[in-house]
Parts: sequence; structure tokens; C-alpha cells
Amino acid sequence: MRKLLNSLYVTTPQSYLSLDGENLVVLLEDNEKFRMPFVNIENIICFGYMGASPALMGKCADNNIAISFLKPNGEYLGRIVGKTKGNVLLRKRQYQLSDDEEFCLNISKDMIAAKFFNSRSTLERTIRDHQETIDATHLKLTSNYIAEAINKLYEFTDFDQLRGYEGIIARNYFSVFSDMLLTQKKDFGMIERSKRPPLDFLNCMLSYLYTILSLEVRSALETIGLDPYVGFMHTLRPGRPALALDLMEELRAYMVDRLVITMINLKQISKKDFYKKEGGGVLMTDDGRKKILKAWQDRKKEVITHPFIKEKIEIGLIPYVQAQLLAKFLREELSEYQPFLIR
Repeated sequence: MRKLLNSLYVTTPQSYLSLDGENLVVLLEDNEKFRMPFVNIENIICFGYMGASPALMGKCADNNIAISFLKPNGEYLGRIVGKTKGNVLLRKRQYQLSDDEEFCLNISKDMIAAKFFNSRSTLERTIRDHQETIDATHLKLTSNYIAEAINKLYEFTDFDQLRGYEGIIARNYFSVFSDMLLTQKKDFGMIERSKRPPLDFLNCMLSYLYTILSLEVRSALETIGLDPYVGFMHTLRPGRPALALDLMEELRAYMVDRLVITMINLKQISKKDFYKKEGGGVLMTDDGRKKILKAWQDRKKEVITHPFIKEKIEIGLIPYVQAQLLAKFLREELSEYQPFLIR
């Protein structure tokens, strides 16, 4: 089993990354602010524009450490990775199956069903744990609706039906998302999902962490040897990591949604950690980003028993396990892909 190492998040926009022997060094106005041995790093994610030295980028490429660059608001800019690794026969099989419409539709149904299941599990968890302190009426209605949807989506015969229905269920789920909040409901209320830009604090948190999750999934796929840009459900576009977006669908509710709800309910974050732009979009403060990233790192270290392989793993390794299961299915070592399902 892969060891979960540190993802380094550089949140100060003026930071510059450099190399010193076997150490990564973060400089701010030419002064050393932080250093870490490469042996402890698996990903580097920078929220800024200063960049990194060519020597550092070469060292990261040689050590299979990806460097991702995002704007301070979390918008993805680009990524530096090393040589393509993995079994070329696995990638060839992936490319062949991506052209098989029946195969793509069937595996997409499984991934969307897992997304529905885990979203419903998040609703049911709130109902079960807080039934005496919340009005669970809308949550229960939506949970039942999603339960019916899981079976119905297997009746669809084309992608237009599947994608349209997935959108309907997602809107229903997010329409009751705020009902899972026990505190700060006035500040973190959400009417509907908004992305570009997020129009409220809750949407801002979700978009931010979904971006981080997509980078984690992309790294997992590359580590296993799959091409993150050739997927089965999301439309192929230049620069779009379609397979990473496919795989993260089943992980959103468990890895991101639950964390966001917990942070708000425990008042680990507040409205002071956000600000609104003139156009209506919402951004995080530097302190807000640091709070969310710390909570994300802590969440990744929690241990669960994986529902399929029945081994204890850290939550941060879930994308790697799912990437392995997908690869085994493509190589026909498994009779079917086993999506991540949690109760």
C-alpha cells in the first residue's frame, strides 16, 4: 500500500520555490521561510504567481512530484509533471475502451450511482446524528428521492439522459445542503450551486476543495499509470482531465462535503474568512485558505476501513485505491469496477 506523504500547500502569493540539495526551500522576498526534505513530499500546490526555479522543477520531475499552480482564489492555472510512467498496455486499453460507447455508458452509471449513494449517505448521517436538533423533513424527502434515482439511472440508454438526470439530482441535493448546518446558517446559507464565480461562502468552500480533490485524483491516476485526460463520462477537451473528473464524482460527498459541513458546524471557519468582490463573486482570505487546507490535511490522515478491499487506510489514500481498482478492471483482473461506497 502506498504511504501517504505530505502535500505542500504554498498559500502566500509572493512565495518562490527553490532547490537546496535534497530540500525544497520556500523564499519570500529572498528570505528563507520554510524548507522540507523531498523524501517527505508527494505533491506541491502553489497559490500564486512567483513560480519555481528550473532546478526545483527538474528535481520534482525526477522524483515524480507534481507542482500545480493555482490563482489565489483556487482557479487552476497549470501543472508540471515528470515523465509518463506505468504500463503502456494499460493506457492503450484505456484509450480503446474510451471509444466504446456502451462501455463508457455502463461504467459512468456505476460512478454516478456511487455519487448518488454517497450524497445520500451524507444526508442520512445528518438525520441520524442530529434528528433532535434539526428539521429533517426536506433532508429525508431528498434522501428518498436520491434512493429511487440510483435504480432509475440504470434504465438510461444514452449519455444525454444520464447527464441530464445527474444534473437534476445534484440540484436537489444542493437545495437542501444548508439544512445540514447546525450553526452559522445565516452566514453559510446556499440557495443553489454556483461555481464561476461562487456567489456565497459555502459555494466558495466547495469549489476550492473540489479543485484540490481533482488534483489529488489526477496524481493518483498518474501514479497508477492511467492517463487522467482520457475519461469515460466527461467530454474530452484539450487540457481537461476527464478521467480525474470521472473518478472524483464518487468521492465528492465523502471527502469534501462532509468536511465543509463539519468545519462550519464546529465554527472552525466563519464569515470573516471570506470577502465579496464588486461583481458578486466570493473569495477567501489568506487565513481562510490556511484553515481549510489544514482541515483538509487533517482529514486525509484519518483512518477508515475501505469498503471493498477491507483494509485500514488513510482517507487521503482513497483516490489511489480507486485508481488501482479501475486499472485492475481495465486489465480484466476484476470482473467489474468497484466504486467507492461509504455509509
